Amino acid sequence: MQSFRSKLVIGLIKNRHLFKLKLKPEVVDKDFSVDKFRERIDKASDRIKLPKNVSSQKISVEGINAEWIIPQNPIKDKVLLYIHGGGFISGSCHTHRMHVAKFANECQLKSLVFDYRLAPEHPFPAALDDCVTTYKWLLKQGYEATNIIVGGESAGATLTLSLLLALKENNIILPKAAFSISPVTDLRCNAESFKYNAKNDVAPFGSWTVWTNFYISDNDPINPLLSPQFGNYEGIPPLYICVGTHEIHFDDCVNVAKTAKQFGVDVTLRKWDKMIHAFPLLSPFFPEAKKALLEICEFVKQHTSNN
Repeated sequence: MQSFRSKLVIGLIKNRHLFKLKLKPEVVDKDFSVDKFRERIDKASDRIKLPKNVSSQKISVEGINAEWIIPQNPIKDKVLLYIHGGGFISGSCHTHRMHVAKFANECQLKSLVFDYRLAPEHPFPAALDDCVTTYKWLLKQGYEATNIIVGGESAGATLTLSLLLALKENNIILPKAAFSISPVTDLRCNAESFKYNAKNDVAPFGSWTVWTNFYISDNDPINPLLSPQFGNYEGIPPLYICVGTHEIHFDDCVNVAKTAKQFGVDVTLRKWDKMIHAFPLLSPFFPEAKKALLEICEFVKQHTSNN
């Protein structure tokens, strides 16, 4: 049964347009301003600080702006590579350090978040190339692949799956395990859940086509490195996929989990009743988000404690 607190929080998010004195929710169309959207996200992030028991360290990874998020007494020689979300058009270390801190703190892992290049200025494969570069940098720093966990939410969840496929394609040793929270896995966005959950989810109407098209640009959307639902998952490490039943990406998550299982991957698909896009990041504001985040972290701890 859905908690009262989750109903309240999700209701507030879905009706956020009312706080701006607008009667109708935002619609993303040809007049959408990426710059204004980024400014709004950055401004909101300015007010949020890291927990006192978590520190940060800004670094450069092969010229990519990055940041270590470090809990107290992290497990030695093990690391979480976190790929942030933001619809492929937004997001950064600045907007996501507080989210990464939740995973770092609970998993007791030194965690790396980085500013991959964003669309529309840098369409596919720029973001994925930066993910590969950052992963290879970790290997160069002496981290064993068996001590690396990769994860992310939304666009970062898609890039997590794409990264695994790209590493396999390039014969680069794969990480120990990966988690993917609310990925879009077929960037054509024509799964039925984009229709039947359009009013249930919190994504601005139309954003899924406008934003993904910025990222796709002139590329073939069924390229598995763009749409990981079409990938060959043979040999891919254990996957944890988390999705809410009220998400526009619900069918995509079910479909990619089915695909990976057909290739023999150890897949955990966790479906949460009436939850919205990337809801674990809303922990600890309501019980379902807190429990989902803890379950993901349990998956991470399972794969960092048995090697």
